[in-house]
Amino acid sequence: MTRVGPGRHGVMRWVGQARGGGRLIDVGERGEQLCRRTVTVRATGPDAHAAAAAPTDILANAEQSSGACSRIRCVRSLPSSSCEQCFAPRKDVHTMKVIIIGAGVLGVSVARQLAVAGEDVLLLDQRKAGAGTTATTFAWTNSSRKPDPDYHRLNLAGMEEHARLAEQLPGARSYFASGALQWADAANEQRLAANVERLRSLGYPAHWVTSDEATRIAGDLRIPATTTSIAHFPSEGYVLPDLFVNTVLADAERHGARCAVGEVVAIGDRPDGVSVTLAGGDVRTGDRLVLAAGRWTQRLAAQAGIDVPMVTDIGRGSQTVGLLGYSRSPEVDLRCVIHSPGLNLRPAAGGHAVLQALDLNADVDPADPPSADGNIASTLARRFSALLPNPGRAPEIDLRIGLRSLPADGRTVAGYASPQSRVYCLVSHSGVTLAPVLGRLVATEITTDQEQGLLGAFRPTRFAGVRRSDIEVDQHATGLGDQ
Repeated sequence: MTRVGPGRHGVMRWVGQARGGGRLIDVGERGEQLCRRTVTVRATGPDAHAAAAAPTDILANAEQSSGACSRIRCVRSLPSSSCEQCFAPRKDVHTMKVIIIGAGVLGVSVARQLAVAGEDVLLLDQRKAGAGTTATTFAWTNSSRKPDPDYHRLNLAGMEEHARLAEQLPGARSYFASGALQWADAANEQRLAANVERLRSLGYPAHWVTSDEATRIAGDLRIPATTTSIAHFPSEGYVLPDLFVNTVLADAERHGARCAVGEVVAIGDRPDGVSVTLAGGDVRTGDRLVLAAGRWTQRLAAQAGIDVPMVTDIGRGSQTVGLLGYSRSPEVDLRCVIHSPGLNLRPAAGGHAVLQALDLNADVDPADPPSADGNIASTLARRFSALLPNPGRAPEIDLRIGLRSLPADGRTVAGYASPQSRVYCLVSHSGVTLAPVLGRLVATEITTDQEQGLLGAFRPTRFAGVRRSDIEVDQHATGLGDQ
């Protein structure tokens, strides 16, 4: 239901909410969402329908007090929103209590946006912030091999949002628009050429460079003589995930969010609210719940009767398994993300590098991790040395096994499981690229009940009545430019 009445910028639109209550949204003289100025009205029980259906007195009050931040709360829903003075929680406004399960890149991003909007946010993680998949991710921001148009657009928006967020966050920078290089040998040349042609047809920045140009872009690396072609993707970049999580979380806490360690053993999704039961018996209640638990999403969602099919196999060589190497020595002046036939690299803090060899994942078993002096470690070190301009003694590399968060159909999940549900499901294999934009869009959907167009293709309702075998896709990452 929508109703229109006078507002500060010209028009106040009343939105009656399916989950009870309603809100006023200042949409400007021509219906443009200049800044979502909202008055939130929540009602339960017999008064709920009346509150949504008859907001006349609220419209009058809003008109009379439209200049007072204490009566009208801004929700950042568009990149251009700029009413920072209204973002702090107000004691005389009914704030929404939101529980977020999972303090990885997605969870902390949603928490920050909700906290900035003035909501009461509790972030729960079974260990600590950033300790799950976020701790072992290659963290390359891109939309390189995302052929689905909706997914490509969403990833492009994620890349753009990273740049905006980096300007807003205090402290050390965690996002770097470094660009990326991919070089091919004879076996991979056609694969790279086809992707460059496809991306250029979409307007995605991609062009061919010479070995000398690539060396200047890459920094202190040697390009192998077997290289036949090199492509540069200047809009891509990378994130230092630990620093990103810590910085975003600190800003969320600065705006009033709380973060706690707790293992969730039960989730309740009822018409009057949500509940979370922790190991030990503590129960937390709220108005909404965001399930941003990565690879644990399927199990936790099932507790609320929600089906979010995920790839759950974590055995040897499974789709979820991804080995990363963290070089301790030698230091290297690496300036951008690199994808090559035998080794991928991205810069890390302190002159170090993160290494990835996709073909080695087939032999990696999380139950029996590769040793520091085994064949896998030796192969990774040898390939790294081959790219160093002055290789000396063998590189020192720490190995970590990452477990990817993979929805069964390979596509991001973002939304409520049904019109009645208060549990918002959020999981993506592209979590690092998408974290800032998903944080903003998801927070906007939760606080306004206004669907955001970029998320329309990613609702969990797509799984209803569908057999898993009809949607499941192979997500092994093996080729040049895969992740």
